Amino acid sequence: MAKPKYSNSELVTQYIADLSENIQPEVEYLRQVMLSVSEEIAEHIKWNAPAFYYSGEMKEFNPKEYKRDVLVMNLRKNTIMCVLPTGMNIKKNTELLEGNYTDGRRMIYFKDLNDIKQKEQQLIDTIKEWIDLIEK
Repeated sequence: MAKPKYSNSELVTQYIADLSENIQPEVEYLRQVMLSVSEEIAEHIKWNAPAFYYSGEMKEFNPKEYKRDVLVMNLRKNTIMCVLPTGMNIKKNTELLEGNYTDGRRMIYFKDLNDIKQKEQQLIDTIKEWIDLIEK
């Protein structure tokens, strides 16, 4: 099997470099926050945007349950929407999480870099709780 041409992190770096300058700082800042939470958080491109997943050991599960996926960015015109595919499992810091979807996902919306910085600690605490809930 051939080795991939670029690593997942290189693909994310290139993706961010190709963004318009008015959103690059926000996406890069969010990226750094997510990667700082745990050494077991890794990144890749999923659904055509930066995404973060748990890279550590987990009990077996159906891939369609998205249990490994932590957060997937959805870049909109004036907002960064972050999808947490299994966000309904999180019970703390729920004021940060929006939506009540039957598939278990929750959202976090960021307007700009200031908004990200204001919500940063809540985001970190939320991701740490998500990691604590993993069935290892």
